[in-house]
Amino acid sequence: MKESWKPGTLVYPLPAVLVSCGTAEESNLITVAWAGTVCTNPAMLYISVRPERHSYGIIKRHMEFTVNLTTAAMANATDFCGVRSGADLDKWAASGLHRYPGQCVSCPAVEESPISIECRVKSIIPLGSHDMFLAEVVNVLADKQYFDADGRFDLESAGLMSYSHGGYYTQGDKIGHFGFSVKKKK
Repeated sequence: MKESWKPGTLVYPLPAVLVSCGTAEESNLITVAWAGTVCTNPAMLYISVRPERHSYGIIKRHMEFTVNLTTAAMANATDFCGVRSGADLDKWAASGLHRYPGQCVSCPAVEESPISIECRVKSIIPLGSHDMFLAEVVNVLADKQYFDADGRFDLESAGLMSYSHGGYYTQGDKIGHFGFSVKKKK
């Protein structure tokens, strides 16, 4: 039987992403769990950030950012970048992560990330505790080691990380693929 639960309990798990922002000279990292795809044509995504966060002002000033997917190997750095402020220290140096030059935006990507999604902000929507940055994807940087012999990106081998109710998790086993429930049996 289902019963009512607190309103703050939402859809989980979520991607645990590192958002890089700023420029090569002044950049920061922020861990974000409120992130996702909103449209495929044009490719668009969102991140939601509290206005009091240091990175909020940087993103608003430059109107671009890069979403860097995280892996189990990046768990410590991802958590660190979510609990420490870039106003107080250089998160790049403190976390041990490395900058990779942006190709279509001014901010760097995270070199250790298997996928980095470069974005330009289209609008900022105040929501309450967070403001949503709605952004167009302008470029995707993918680590070559995750491409198979046919040139397809093998996301499963990247060991992506997610976030749920205060915990970080790796992804589970693949249990099917899109359309498998209606595929004709041979």
